[in-house]
Amino acid sequence: MEKTLREAFNNTFTTEKYATYMAQVEAIQPGALDFRNCETPLFIPKAFTQKIIDACEAITDVIVAPDFNELTKNAVPENVLIPNQNEHTQFIAYDFGICHNEQGELEPQLIEMQGFPSLFAFQAQHTALTAAYANVPSNYSAYLNGYKEQSYLQLLNEIILGTHPPENVVLLEIFPTKQKTRIDFYSTQQLVGINYVCLTELMEEDNKLYYLNNGVKTPIHRIYNRIIFDEVQQQTIEIQEKAKLLYKLLKVEWVPHPNWFYKISKYTLPLIQHQYVPTTYYLNQLPHSITNLDNYVLKPLFSFAGQGVIIDVTQADIDKITDPENWILQKKVPYADCIATPDGPAKAEIRIFYFWKEGWPRPVAVHNLSRMSKGTMIGTRYNKDKEWVGGTVAFFEQ
Repeated sequence: MEKTLREAFNNTFTTEKYATYMAQVEAIQPGALDFRNCETPLFIPKAFTQKIIDACEAITDVIVAPDFNELTKNAVPENVLIPNQNEHTQFIAYDFGICHNEQGELEPQLIEMQGFPSLFAFQAQHTALTAAYANVPSNYSAYLNGYKEQSYLQLLNEIILGTHPPENVVLLEIFPTKQKTRIDFYSTQQLVGINYVCLTELMEEDNKLYYLNNGVKTPIHRIYNRIIFDEVQQQTIEIQEKAKLLYKLLKVEWVPHPNWFYKISKYTLPLIQHQYVPTTYYLNQLPHSITNLDNYVLKPLFSFAGQGVIIDVTQADIDKITDPENWILQKKVPYADCIATPDGPAKAEIRIFYFWKEGWPRPVAVHNLSRMSKGTMIGTRYNKDKEWVGGTVAFFEQ
């Protein structure tokens, strides 16, 4: 978006430089990168950064308000409601598309949000390599609010570990070594010192959890949760039965607690009124005035990675839905083809990481992950066989 840096990067780009860079990225955790890494980072001017942060802070105001828990009391389906919810999530990710407004100007528009971790550890390692590869000027940073790589990783460690030794904290996932995001699990193990553990490996006695750490039965006091409980319902009966132990009143801390995945999610969107948040309705609360359905997108509240989304909405699509309380209708936002690349312009999305340490009155923006696309939707499954697309990082003018 910043024209001078964009032109300089494109003019000096070579496939050889990219290959060398990719070898470095792959070497972070050899064999674990399971998504496309884009040829370029994003360069975001100061004014646009401020628009994103203003929107994030306005949304955060809703989340920290005293009535937020009451407003989202129906957000968690009963079949995935986990007991012992804590006061707030420790992590929030806000996804913004770079869009055109009605005047043709670029502005951020919130696409989704999640009270759930992202690629926090890997992104720190990836950012350092990308800054060197792209020759990013010193007045641009991927970090926010004065954070640098060291202070960011220190905060990440403090939040994940809490007051516990690393051996008593685990990253929990279903078959972690098979997940597309596994590179972050390995980076988390390296940078935080905790083990990644499969749900199937958990042991429970007297409402306490254990795992085998190098063959030694070790208590789990804190879970860095990476399980999306929607996905548990798609697993085998054996996995679903194993997951039932997590629904007990366990003597364990969650970071973040699984309920926040649902409370801070698409469910929250209709609660927010802001110029950078598209108008959104619960499908069972639609005003009668909506007739231009082609200006909206239909999304299930409980889905993963864009599955189930209907882009070209018709009344017939709405009439087919038997559980409208579990769907939202969100106004479409026109992603802008705003990133100049050698084989045509690309769209982009920026995910802002917010961390919320115990004792803080509200979370703080610390870092980001970005994605570029030339497909109809953001995400690797919609950009197969394309170049200058995939995961990357934004550098913000300071």
